[in-house]
Amino acid sequence: MEEALYGADGFYRGPEGPAGHFRTSVHASPLFAGAVARLLAETDEALGRPDTLALVDMGAGRGELVTGVLAALDPELAARVRPYAVELAARPAGLPPSVVWTDTPPTGLTGLLFANEWLDNVPLDVAEPDEDGVLRYVEVGPDGEERLGDPLDTADAAWAARWWPDGDRIELGRTRDEAWASAVAALDRGLAVAVDYAHTAADRPPFGTLAGFRGGREVRPVPDGSCDVTAHVALDSAAAPAVHSLWTTQRAALHALGVHGGRPPLALASTDPAGYLRALGGAGEAAELTDPGGLGGFGWLAQAVRMPVPRSLEGLPAPEGWQTLLP
Repeated sequence: MEEALYGADGFYRGPEGPAGHFRTSVHASPLFAGAVARLLAETDEALGRPDTLALVDMGAGRGELVTGVLAALDPELAARVRPYAVELAARPAGLPPSVVWTDTPPTGLTGLLFANEWLDNVPLDVAEPDEDGVLRYVEVGPDGEERLGDPLDTADAAWAARWWPDGDRIELGRTRDEAWASAVAALDRGLAVAVDYAHTAADRPPFGTLAGFRGGREVRPVPDGSCDVTAHVALDSAAAPAVHSLWTTQRAALHALGVHGGRPPLALASTDPAGYLRALGGAGEAAELTDPGGLGGFGWLAQAVRMPVPRSLEGLPAPEGWQTLLP
């Protein structure tokens, strides 16, 4: 998976970038970047308006989110923001010159770290039980054919026993937990948010979620560099220990940040037809972002590092059982 996605000829090295193959919230509407800009402003307020405020876009693709957020900021705040885009691919043309393009998260920062659909592409191993019930790694060939390999090592066996004790196919999230903990550690103070396809221990998929995507279509997840290889995220296990954690859905989070899919009043059509059409288009985009059966069903894991939780995120609903699952 590592080589297929990020090797010299890997899927994410292609010039078209992720947007050439699938649609994320960032690509669906600028309303998403606007909501992240509002969250950044609330983070700034909760941090006491520091002289320099970091904005870290993890898994930045071609910089669409960080560019959209910068465009949506109030000028006073924008002047204090230091933007970073963390991505293995080369820096794209046309990116604002203020954006620091880097392949590793910076450290010692104060601000907001935002990871939209990043963790689902952090490589992981898959395990299945053999006829004796012993969990073994699933090995895969370049043609996608699979076979059982060695028993799990101690670390992965411990992760499976704690976080995914039952199932015919287990996606071992230890590498993602470590990647997220490393990202959160970049913040001396601030808010770290992971947004992704997610599940918790209460609803682990018994046969896993490993999938491939290419050109807007789901395909067999063959690790040959020709397609995205992705799996949903065990966000409950990923929550960095000893950091205040909040779990909610994208629908609830975006509603709290002012993104609603309500239809504009019909009276506006007669007084301001152009404004009505713009508002109607925006309502459609907001509805897509907050659809509980689509993008709105994404999980949001927010972790506050030495700061209060931003006001919009306080008291948001959490899935049943989440509080008992925090490390």
